[in-house]
Amino acid sequence: MSAFLPPSALRPLRSAPASLQSSSFSQLQSNRVAQAPKAKLAARWHMVVTGRNGSQAPSTLQSSGGFDLASGVIDDKLWDVQIPRMSKIVCTIGPKTCDIESIEKLAETGMDIVRLNMSHGTHEWHGKVIETVREVNSRGRFNLGLLLDTKGPEVRSGDLKAPIQVKRGQKFTWTVRKDFDSFDDFTVDVSYDDFVKDVHVGDTLLVDGGMCSFLVTEVTDKDVLSECIDGGTLTSRRHLNVRGKSASLPAITEKDWEDIKFGMENNVDFYALSFVKHEDDVQMLISYLRENNSLALVLSKIESADAVKRLRPILEASDGAMVARGDLGAEIPVEDVPLVQDEIVSINRSIRKPTIVATHMLESMITYPSPTRAEVADITEAVRQGADATMLSGETANGSYPYQALSVMATVAESVVSQDSALSENDLFSPVLRMNESKAQDARLDLAFGASTMASRLNVAAIVVFTRVGTYAKLVSCTRPRCPIIAFTPDEDLVRRLTLYWGVKPFELSFSEDPEETISRAVKFLIEKGLTSTGDTLVIASDMLVRDKSKVNTIQVRTVH
Repeated sequence: MSAFLPPSALRPLRSAPASLQSSSFSQLQSNRVAQAPKAKLAARWHMVVTGRNGSQAPSTLQSSGGFDLASGVIDDKLWDVQIPRMSKIVCTIGPKTCDIESIEKLAETGMDIVRLNMSHGTHEWHGKVIETVREVNSRGRFNLGLLLDTKGPEVRSGDLKAPIQVKRGQKFTWTVRKDFDSFDDFTVDVSYDDFVKDVHVGDTLLVDGGMCSFLVTEVTDKDVLSECIDGGTLTSRRHLNVRGKSASLPAITEKDWEDIKFGMENNVDFYALSFVKHEDDVQMLISYLRENNSLALVLSKIESADAVKRLRPILEASDGAMVARGDLGAEIPVEDVPLVQDEIVSINRSIRKPTIVATHMLESMITYPSPTRAEVADITEAVRQGADATMLSGETANGSYPYQALSVMATVAESVVSQDSALSENDLFSPVLRMNESKAQDARLDLAFGASTMASRLNVAAIVVFTRVGTYAKLVSCTRPRCPIIAFTPDEDLVRRLTLYWGVKPFELSFSEDPEETISRAVKFLIEKGLTSTGDTLVIASDMLVRDKSKVNTIQVRTVH
């Protein structure tokens, strides 16, 4: 069986051609681009025809866009397929990784987006991290995005003089009283005054997502009396959840608004809104940002039982979503978490919005230098579902092996893409079928499907997209082509916002009034970066490659000479 020979995209440059000539050119009006059929096998592969009884045919065929399968079927088990990592990686920055050397090393290892966890640290500390990230970006090698993750309306236990060992059957009291001197060893205060109204007899109270759990046996006007179900060590300021319920707190707290204003002052690219319960919460934040001239994307964190009940409306109102599995697993049955994750990714793919899968992905690597096999399978499943990004939290914020954890995630994600590329029955590289689309849908969607289809049938190094607002790059990304999507835009901020999207490698490039000049400068840039070389074929998609001010949707196929 012959191995797949990849184009030179993302390989070291061997020769630098002086110019680009258009050896083949196809310009299609967008209203004539047919919807791409689901590709069973990329036609640029070397393929082996086998008989229907499984025996190998005498000859090995290489497809050039058309082939006769009358006497055989395609053997999909191709080996040594080399395709770059398409999904992105978000890394949480903490005390161990906040200096410029650490952030640059994380970027070199595979980090695409920096997460600022506003549950920890001061504005001054986060401001220094932002400055450091900007410095790394200014060096020209990376375009790291910045994601601000709000703390949200958390309910926490109060301070303890010393850790408490709680055993099964132990009686324990949670109170909103503040007469701390009267507390016995098994009483602790709660930060939320309406806690006694939200909790009822028979509820299960989880500490830190289940490190300890308690059954509520009685509720008074000030106290919640409980009995320990699963024992453990209780320390100060632990996160509290009630199984199957969400606290009746506003989705955006006063602290969150202060943090959001801080993010606007520092021009962050994404906001992860914690504990979203209703689509109105999302719309309120988006409206606030737009009224203040911020185009940052708002990602809803799905981590509450209330959010699961209103999943589709919340996702439709958002710019994207994060599956925050830690708190989600504390509020809904743990066995439902994988199903909800799959549903979120599926819905977002159908409405063409990005998803980040987060929490506990490589939890063991906070302490140990290698992952569990279950953690590797977890990353694999998230990538196969079609998530745009996966996230590391404590692994890179305060773990003992931040770079090893990131390397594992990047390697696994790349391996999944390479192996699944050879499996025709897998949907990773297939766009979600468009159902109930309006007849007045954006014509550029057809163009994106056309570009992806052409890329799968030609020996392309990349799909090159020219975009001013990002729409084209996002549409091509949602079609899941089997090659990188190189997005050029004159907007520096948009470059960072595009870092989240599956397969997209964004770069800043000023556009000329002469489209040929713009294309030539773009290809020269790709050559200098080692992203293309002589003989490579590029599919170019845009709605602005015309000399006058009118817009014409086009697809071009060009070969680098």
